[in-house]
Amino acid sequence: MAGGLPSGTSATREARSPVTTEPGFVRRLLIALALLFLSLFLFLPIVAVFAQALEKGLEVYFASITEPTAWAAIQLTILTTAIVVPVNIAFGLAAAWAIAKFEFKGKNILITVIDLPFTVSPVISGLIFVLLFGLHGWFGEWLSDMNIQIIFAVPGIILATLFVTLPFVARELIPLMQSQGTEEEETALVLGASGWKTFWLVTLPNIKWGLLYGVILCSARAMGEFGAVSVVSGHIRGLTNTMTLHVEILYNEYNFTAAFAVASLLTFLALITLAVKSLVEWRSRRQATLEEQDAVEGDWQ
Repeated sequence: MAGGLPSGTSATREARSPVTTEPGFVRRLLIALALLFLSLFLFLPIVAVFAQALEKGLEVYFASITEPTAWAAIQLTILTTAIVVPVNIAFGLAAAWAIAKFEFKGKNILITVIDLPFTVSPVISGLIFVLLFGLHGWFGEWLSDMNIQIIFAVPGIILATLFVTLPFVARELIPLMQSQGTEEEETALVLGASGWKTFWLVTLPNIKWGLLYGVILCSARAMGEFGAVSVVSGHIRGLTNTMTLHVEILYNEYNFTAAFAVASLLTFLALITLAVKSLVEWRSRRQATLEEQDAVEGDWQ
């Protein structure tokens, strides 16, 4: 197609242009309803949390989040997230690689098992670990003889959080790696690259945005988990209370300022997570657009 762009370019532009038949006032009404809903159920609650947290001034606010039990809850939340996220990254990469790149018996069963935490209530998840590792559980007597405590201790909190966050990285990577196919990896292997080198130089660069997106979602869920952690923690102040559990205890004690102060930290972390998530999505779309433009220019040349 000398002297002009390839015919696919106009088709691409047409595919990108939105086709709407609704009158302008209908679109404006829908946008207004969406903004109203977000204001009532998102923006106002966020503002209320920070307003309540700062109601008695910055001095009381900082005292509430730096007192020993609150600081212990913050540290435990960070520790749990720091352990759970790398484990989920390793599992998610391994599971996605196996499911997307290989055919084997039980593949559909594995996918179903990965999705299981999405369908099981977090409270039920916690009860499962109590049944397994509690004092009167299946392994309780053996753990007691070995002087190992899981339930009502930090290991139980980590296990419960790990269970509920298990699917996030894997479910982001599986469809992405399936859509990419195996051609590039097979080419690298034919050219003499080892398996690890193929992974680091071919597979990982292709999935980096999906992996980062899954890590963000996993981190947010790990920091905000309540149900499963509540069952296995024992609510021991300064020892097994995460931030979410500490907020509940303070609120039940009518210590609203301290409760909302700690809650504001969780809200702040959620807002940071949302900002990073939006940045990752923007970078991912930008990279896809640049790759598409390069492909169109290559066809034209």
